[in-house]
Amino acid sequence: MWRGQGLLDQLIARFLRPVSTRGRRVVAFLRSVLRVLVPAFGLVLLASAPLLSGVLGPVMTNLVEAIPAAGLTLFVALWLGGLVFGGDEASAGQFTLTEDRRGEGRFLAVALGTVVAAEELRSLLQASIPRNEAAISVLSFPFLVTAAVLLLRLGQLLHRHAKTAKTTEDAATPGRFVGLFGRGVMLLGVLGIGLGAVGYVSAASALVYSAALSIGLIALLIVLQRLVADLYGLVTGSDAADQDGLVPVLIGFAMVLLSLPVFAMIWGARADDLTELWQRFLEGFQLGETRVSPTDFMVFVVIFAIGYAVTRAVQGALRGSVLPRTNLDPGGQTAVVSGVGYVGIFLAALIAINSAGIDLSGLAIVAGALSVGIGFGLQNIVSNFISGIILLVERPVSEGDWIEVGTVQGIVKAISVRSTRIQTFDRSDVIVPNADLVTGRVTNWTRFNLTGRLVVPVLVVHNSDTRKVDRILREIAEAQPMVVLNPPPVIALMGFTLEGIQFEMRMILRDVNFSVTVRSEVNHQIVQRFAAEGVEMRPGLLSPPPAPEPPPLPETPPKRARKAKPESTDALPPAEGTPSL
Repeated sequence: MWRGQGLLDQLIARFLRPVSTRGRRVVAFLRSVLRVLVPAFGLVLLASAPLLSGVLGPVMTNLVEAIPAAGLTLFVALWLGGLVFGGDEASAGQFTLTEDRRGEGRFLAVALGTVVAAEELRSLLQASIPRNEAAISVLSFPFLVTAAVLLLRLGQLLHRHAKTAKTTEDAATPGRFVGLFGRGVMLLGVLGIGLGAVGYVSAASALVYSAALSIGLIALLIVLQRLVADLYGLVTGSDAADQDGLVPVLIGFAMVLLSLPVFAMIWGARADDLTELWQRFLEGFQLGETRVSPTDFMVFVVIFAIGYAVTRAVQGALRGSVLPRTNLDPGGQTAVVSGVGYVGIFLAALIAINSAGIDLSGLAIVAGALSVGIGFGLQNIVSNFISGIILLVERPVSEGDWIEVGTVQGIVKAISVRSTRIQTFDRSDVIVPNADLVTGRVTNWTRFNLTGRLVVPVLVVHNSDTRKVDRILREIAEAQPMVVLNPPPVIALMGFTLEGIQFEMRMILRDVNFSVTVRSEVNHQIVQRFAAEGVEMRPGLLSPPPAPEPPPLPETPPKRARKAKPESTDALPPAEGTPSL
């Protein structure tokens, strides 16, 4: 029991060495599960020895038989507390708590599991010893009060997390639900103490221990949901941002539905009642002349989910292992992965429909009528969809290409079935419909060849030695590492302007993506060489950008002109009829 955990950790550390964060979390989860199973298996072996010997009496036999179940309860509580309130990679919790509060949460989980395990032992032990109801109530009351206080404290801890999560916008909505759940747990703890104090020990026990088991089941669902998201990310090769994707959420919803009977049995439902409800559910209901059976729907969902998962697994294997070892360019690899996804989803839906026995013949007339409206109303969407398929098959444009569409110029980042995302050199994303790429004029600078021409205009004064300028510019062009020498650079005298003599340096670059860098370096060397050789340049080679216009003045009503006030009364003109001195 004690050395087995260390040996298993060594084996896992030796044979499982994942690199990704998801892989490390899955391995940490596997290690935590083994830490529960190994001591639980040891308890089973430890309890089997005295039972097989036959030396125990009836009371001790019942007690020893209950030890493995009670020990498993304690180990599971320890395991769930570490995963939900832990701070390592295996933690599945999203609680915004300090390390001290996380430690308190782990302690409360272990303490609650210990009380539940002790109550199990007490119940089995008292079942073999005749006692009256009063004695049973007195003996079970301390365990009941302890469990209720632990529930109350755990609810306060969850409520504290909810108050902290309100300050974070992303966690505000989940924190609100956690806060309501924490208040409910606190209410159950208070009700348990109150009912036990007034003598309703059986009702209080059913309330408190059912709440404790329900909390454990909810914690188990949280842990399994995190595990499903990590496994899905490993299979499909998606990044950590996809843990809240559609498939993990659907699987989590299915696990919640499957756990509903367990919740019902925890709160007192009988297995016979659940079986009867399940039979009625399978019978379905009548809808007109058709009987809708949930079984057929479940078959459709399960088969389609399996087909979808297999498709994503194949896509992940192609993207991560198979295609990188081929000679396909990144655009071709993306096209193959996307094509496999479309075909796989279509086949999964077709097989699911046939397996469920869904008759689609009755929808033929409705589909024919709707197709006309869809053809007119969604013709642009259909056109973009067909254009996206053409782009993926023909591949005139691929991810990573430098293209120019109209006034948009940038790097292609993603090609979907409806549109293409282009990242401009200003780091802004532009969404271009696929129909514009198929029917319009597109300039692709890097798809079929990375080489491209760079033209640098140079303007010198009229009395310059043109042969000397030609020699200097040619030496500068041939000295650039990115410029190819076959064909060699061309220095052309383009003409004469009012400002000077116009030259052009025409160079072929090995990689047109470095055109801005080469242009900048060439201009630096032109300035240095012309200054050293005494060649004078004239301004006006590149017209400066126009100065921004000043903002218009605010429209204000004109003010009435005020008469100027004279500095002294001597400047005033003499009044009419006043004799001048």
